[in-house]
Amino acid sequence: MIAVINYGAGNLPNVVRALRRVGADLTVTDNPDVIRSAQAVVLPGVGATADTMASLRQLGIAAVLPEVVAAGTPFLGICVGMQVLLSESEEFGPHPCLDIVPGTVRRLPDSAGKIPQIGWNQVQIAPAFREHPLFTGIPDRADVYFVHSYYCDVADPAIIAARTDYGLLFPSVIIRDRLAAVQFHPEKSGDYGLRLLANFVAWSGATSQRG
Repeated sequence: MIAVINYGAGNLPNVVRALRRVGADLTVTDNPDVIRSAQAVVLPGVGATADTMASLRQLGIAAVLPEVVAAGTPFLGICVGMQVLLSESEEFGPHPCLDIVPGTVRRLPDSAGKIPQIGWNQVQIAPAFREHPLFTGIPDRADVYFVHSYYCDVADPAIIAARTDYGLLFPSVIIRDRLAAVQFHPEKSGDYGLRLLANFVAWSGATSQRG
């Protein structure tokens, strides 16, 4: 069973629909004990990191997520669900995040042009990750859908599985052990987004309705 965390994120229904479409056996929950015992965890997200962190703390989920990741539970963060994994964010003033992945959430540069970035852009898969199970059936430079003004400036370049060019080459996918996170929205990214979600279900080893 995959626990999809419900803390009020606006993209939760779309993420749930997409996961069910690829056969995921899931439960939508805000219960820390359910999250702790799940076979895999998905953290969706839209909006600001500060608001997300406040909700996660209020629900008692913020304290559980580092435990889940440290235990090796397969984990997928989506958009702001990726950003809150970092140590801190500069959005609306510096504030701490989950500190699971060392690094800082920073604003996209003005040289990028229109901010937020809204629309399709390419993911450039790092050579070391092109055979990773999460990218099965997804070509290098596949187009996926972004909506964001901030990006993850991670401290360890070895975990950057893919980058995207928007004023700078920013990490659009990170993978470390059984932790994965994406800056884009797979639930809005057509066939490649669905394939990534299906790959996560398979990679996680969580029960699938299809088998």
